[in-house]
Amino acid sequence: MKDPRIDKLADMLVNYSVEVQPKQKVLIHGEFGAEPLLSAVFRKCLQVGAYPFVVPYTSDWVESILRYASKEQYEAVYKPFRNMYETYDARVRILGDLNTKELSQFDPEMVSGLYSVFGKALNIVLDRGAKGQMRWVAGLYPTYAYAQDANMSLAEYEDFVYNACMPDMDDPVSYWKKVKARQEKAINWLKGRKEVHITASGTDLRLSIEGRPFINCACKVNVPDGEIFTSPVENSANGTVYFSYPTLYEGFEVSGVRLEFKDGKVVQANADKNQEYLLKKLDTDAGARYLGEFAIGTNERIDRFTGQILFDEKIGGSFHLAVGKSYQESKGQNESTIHWDMICDLRQGGQISVDGVLFYRNGQFTIDF
Repeated sequence: MKDPRIDKLADMLVNYSVEVQPKQKVLIHGEFGAEPLLSAVFRKCLQVGAYPFVVPYTSDWVESILRYASKEQYEAVYKPFRNMYETYDARVRILGDLNTKELSQFDPEMVSGLYSVFGKALNIVLDRGAKGQMRWVAGLYPTYAYAQDANMSLAEYEDFVYNACMPDMDDPVSYWKKVKARQEKAINWLKGRKEVHITASGTDLRLSIEGRPFINCACKVNVPDGEIFTSPVENSANGTVYFSYPTLYEGFEVSGVRLEFKDGKVVQANADKNQEYLLKKLDTDAGARYLGEFAIGTNERIDRFTGQILFDEKIGGSFHLAVGKSYQESKGQNESTIHWDMICDLRQGGQISVDGVLFYRNGQFTIDF
């Protein structure tokens, strides 16, 4: 029996997140494991009167490229996506991995080379989105692989996913509009402020948000959502940060990450696991050692780490930083082919002060909005 939540989620993605219009060209793509949701999104786009095109990746798509393609082939294989990113009106990306560890068998440098090609193409989406030329959203279909990473049964993980995406199953859109209104109050309080000071176990970091607006995230770009973010002033980060959760990037898990910043740049980086990979990614390009994002997670339905960044970065009571590319909509100026989110839990004594005023403590806002 088909899960009715699939159609409900597809409807929210198409009609609320991306707001697909008649005759718009819509790219729908994702791993083959997401086929039920890919199909549902395709149907919803047709019902709107749009022109959707579906690209389901085979289960070994990336693995085959790494195993058999030359570096010269990487660009050619991905060129059709670049063309669609440059010309389509909307993009719906659905994650549906059947094996989240398939890339761990390859040399990290080889994987990074391929993903740098993907990253350059994805920057087209980010840039066009910031200019209002393209709408896009990323979502996830629950698979056994994601459930295993989260240490859940598939049924338990399905409940977790749909509850995080649609806490109000009867009217998910109204729910997210209320979230947006609440987060807007926090953003309004932050307007015109300058310095952020974050403290937690192993963390004492200062950075500037002067002139950088915060963006209100309520399921318009990511589903699920629940965060406010900005791009810090590029040369402003000073101090140390310890990320309490493992971070996964390009199929590699890196845990126990500690970064030291001086004048915005990562000058020291350590990890308990896969430190070599961390250092290689930080040397990807000139912008990889600078921050592209500072964000606070607000989704209290996401109350645990699952190994999937689309969910983990929104954990209620956490903050995250991303090294690499910043966002135009928050006036960021850092350029890089990477954007790597790393998360820290603030629910056990962590706090954020802004211009010397306590703003966030133990995972909760302390300001009366």
